[in-house]
Amino acid sequence: MSTKDYLEKDYYKVLGVSKSASQEEIKKSYRKLARKYHPDANKGDADAEDRFKEVSEAYDVLSDDKRRKEYDAVRSMPGGFRGQQGGGGFPFDLGDIFGQTGGTQTGGAGERIGDLFGGLFNRGGGTRTTGTGTGTRRARRGADVETDVTLSFGRAMNGVTVPIKLTSEAACPSCRGTGAKAGTVPRVCPNCEGTGHETRNLGNFGFQEPCRECHGRGLVVDDPCPTCHGSGRKQSDRTIQARVPAGVADGQRIRLKGKGAPGENGGPQGDLYVNIKVLPHKVFGRTGDNLTMTVPVTFPEAALGAEIRVPTFQGQPVTLRLPEGTPNGRTFRVRGRGAARRDGTMGDLLVTVDVQVPSKLDDRTREALERLRDAGAGEDLRGELLQQARTE
Repeated sequence: MSTKDYLEKDYYKVLGVSKSASQEEIKKSYRKLARKYHPDANKGDADAEDRFKEVSEAYDVLSDDKRRKEYDAVRSMPGGFRGQQGGGGFPFDLGDIFGQTGGTQTGGAGERIGDLFGGLFNRGGGTRTTGTGTGTRRARRGADVETDVTLSFGRAMNGVTVPIKLTSEAACPSCRGTGAKAGTVPRVCPNCEGTGHETRNLGNFGFQEPCRECHGRGLVVDDPCPTCHGSGRKQSDRTIQARVPAGVADGQRIRLKGKGAPGENGGPQGDLYVNIKVLPHKVFGRTGDNLTMTVPVTFPEAALGAEIRVPTFQGQPVTLRLPEGTPNGRTFRVRGRGAARRDGTMGDLLVTVDVQVPSKLDDRTREALERLRDAGAGEDLRGELLQQARTE
């Protein structure tokens, strides 16, 4: 997301809280909105999905005290950052703010503002500086990693800890991440003077991009490491234990913060996103937090009423009372026998009856049914239907 997007968004308004709201109020509002707009509860609703992303983005900033202070400081600056002088804003462009004009600023407002932005926008592969002056090394956040996990219906319902094997890049053990051959050291990039980036001006805005000479590292390797060929990175395998919460649904995406690829030059690790696939059950289905099932009943049970026993998931069967004249396809609710919700409560079990018609009749059953048919011979169930079909 661009700097302009961050500065123009009112995260307090997105969450519906005041600027003086406490962390508890922010968390409470976020949870309420997240439940309302969660993709699992609004399947196929693109507007709800976009709203959910906005709410999550706002919470990421406001729930962190440091980011919130930086965000408040930026928002309180008069006139905002609208480009160069003559565009209605401060008399410098965004490149000047970040100290990206080919040199570094030490002391003064420019450096303080650059530090402020560096902290606020150090996300999604962002960078932060370590050290001062020319030749500054840039700490880089590790990349986000995505993987798929397939679970049985029961493990998804109960929750489970699963081992996940990840292959990601880490610092090369031979050169310890410098990219230079043993006995040599990289030199500061002469193009960006070690900052790892350069500024490209577009009208009234200045945008940073990785240095084309050092590709964002801030260093140039003359004698590359034979193991990593100068990249300073090497693929490595590791296994982590990921906890999948009880009640996770098919298609749900779980974020594990700080479990992604390692950072560079002291930068934080990225995040791990786990896509959940739940295998179907032979008896139970699922709609949201409710479990579903279909139970066969006989015609006499549906017509005369009955008490039938139905299974529950990993629990004792329950007795369901069918009223007299229960139609085929009617659904009954058994409360508290569904999937676990995030707030600790349980969904319900929805039982749909399927009236079975016998394919073979003995003489006694046939005689009884014929008497039933004769008893209702005067009732024309389809008369109204036929009459309505004739109308235009």
